[in-house]
Amino acid sequence: MTTPEQAAHDTRDVIVNVASGFMTDPACYQRGTELGFTGADFYVAGRAGALGDVTADVVTAALVFFAPATIHDTWESTSAVMPRVAAAEAFAAWAHEWARANLPDDVDYERLADLLGRVIVAAPVAGLPLFAAWRGIPEPNDAKALALHRMHLVRELRGGLHGAAVLTVGLTPFEAIAVRAPKMLKVMGWTHDPPDPEPFVDRWNLAEARTDRMLGRHLVVLDESERVDLVDQLGRLRPR
Repeated sequence: MTTPEQAAHDTRDVIVNVASGFMTDPACYQRGTELGFTGADFYVAGRAGALGDVTADVVTAALVFFAPATIHDTWESTSAVMPRVAAAEAFAAWAHEWARANLPDDVDYERLADLLGRVIVAAPVAGLPLFAAWRGIPEPNDAKALALHRMHLVRELRGGLHGAAVLTVGLTPFEAIAVRAPKMLKVMGWTHDPPDPEPFVDRWNLAEARTDRMLGRHLVVLDESERVDLVDQLGRLRPR
């Protein structure tokens, strides 16, 4: 039986890792350079640009896991490159291009996009600023790009829930990254030496379980056969 919570758990790795493929591809940095950004600035300006012309504190709050000083510096430095929402739309356009070039063909993208779209439309936005903001970014017309676009929104949905879960179990963003991906601490702007993760592992696992439970509540909009189909279609995804 594929319960909503189980479906949330079973789709976690694809939603987190495959949906972010367009962000971590080195070609993303090249596209950013072509647009006038430097380093990883396109990532921050593009992902958070959907929020509009907000302060750096708002971006820090929405992204949760990044070092505040890094976000402040990046957000301020990118203000002159292009308007905030234009950066998000450029980021989305890059995602669509990446999907067409990199995602496999043996997936029913129309079906996948439909299932994801129903979750997105039905989900409440309370406490999920990035998810709410990205619902306003225009969608592409072709199925493969549309499926990735909606996967990104579900990733922001899950990410917002996960950020809340991490905080409610008493972990700081820095401690959470130290458990899950210590090699990413410097990438995300943290300059402290990583702590021993062992004291935080139990709370991390609790946060993961809470995230699955909370995302599962959003998957009840699909019946069991549709949840099985969602897990199957997402399981077929792997970049070429």
